[in-house]
Amino acid sequence: MTSWFRPAGSTARDGFELAVSPGEQDWNHTGLYVATLRPGQSVEFDTGDCEYLVLPLSGSAEVIVDGETLPLGGRADVFTGPTDFAYVPRGTTVAVVSAGGARIAFPHARAASDYPFRRIGVEQVETELRGAGVASRQVRNFGTPAVLEADSIIACEVLTPAGNWSSYPPHKHDEHKPGKESELEEIYYFELQLSDDAPEGVKGNDPIGYQRVYGTEDRPIDVLAEVRSGDLVLVPHGWHGPAMAPPGYDMYYLNVMAGPGTEREWLISDDPQHGWVRELWSTQQLDPRLPFGEDR
Repeated sequence: MTSWFRPAGSTARDGFELAVSPGEQDWNHTGLYVATLRPGQSVEFDTGDCEYLVLPLSGSAEVIVDGETLPLGGRADVFTGPTDFAYVPRGTTVAVVSAGGARIAFPHARAASDYPFRRIGVEQVETELRGAGVASRQVRNFGTPAVLEADSIIACEVLTPAGNWSSYPPHKHDEHKPGKESELEEIYYFELQLSDDAPEGVKGNDPIGYQRVYGTEDRPIDVLAEVRSGDLVLVPHGWHGPAMAPPGYDMYYLNVMAGPGTEREWLISDDPQHGWVRELWSTQQLDPRLPFGEDR
C-alpha cells in the first residue's frame, strides 16, 4: 500500500532533500523536488516528460536553460512575501545556481505540450484572502490558470495564521464533472514558523500541524498526518481538509495539482456534510493577521 504521508528526508535522492515524481505506485501526474543550495552551489537535471516551475522558498537564484539565464530575485522565506519564478518546458536540461545560497522548490507535472522558458514576475502573483473567522487563510495564486499559461500544472501557496483551519470545508477534485469538478491529484508541502504574537524569547522548536484526507464510500483513503516543516502529504483522491495550524505557529503549504483532463481547470466539490460552514463566513470577520508580510 502506498504511504501518502512522506516525512521530511524520507524521499531524499540525487541531491534533493525531497523528491516525488509521477510514475510511483498509484501516483500519475504531479511531482515536487526541493533542494537546498549552498552559496555558489548548483543543481542540474532533465525535465523529461514534465513541465517544471522553479520557485525560490528562500534566497535567490539563476535558472539556465539552453544557454539562456534568467535571474530570480526570490525572498527571505515563504512567510515574508511572494516571489518571482520560472517556467521550464519538458524535454530540456535545467540548471539552477545560487550565489548566496537558497532553498528551491521544483513543482512539476506531466505535460502534453510545450510553453516557452520564461520568468514570471512577482508583480503577476495574485493574492487572495479566503474564508473568515478561524477559517481565514491567504492564497498566493502564482501557478493557477488565471496567472500562468501552462499545459497541466496548477500550483498555489497557502498561508494560515496560528490556530486557524485551512483547506476547509473538506473538498475533493477526483472526478470529471464538466463545469462542477475536475480530476486532479494534489501535493501538500508544509513549513511552519513561530507566530508574531509569541512572547519574546520563545524559540518555537519543532512546531507541528495536522492534515486530514479521507475517502468516499467507493474509494477509501484515510490520512491523519502530524506535519512538520519539510513534510509532504499526497492526495490521490478523496476529501481533504482541514489543514490545521497549531496555536502559536503559522502554517505554510505549497499545493501542486494536475490530472488527466484536457482542460486545465481547478473545480472542487465540498463534502456535503460540512459545506454549510461557508454560510457562516458572511457574518464573520476576516482574520486581522492577514495578509502576511509583503502581501500587505
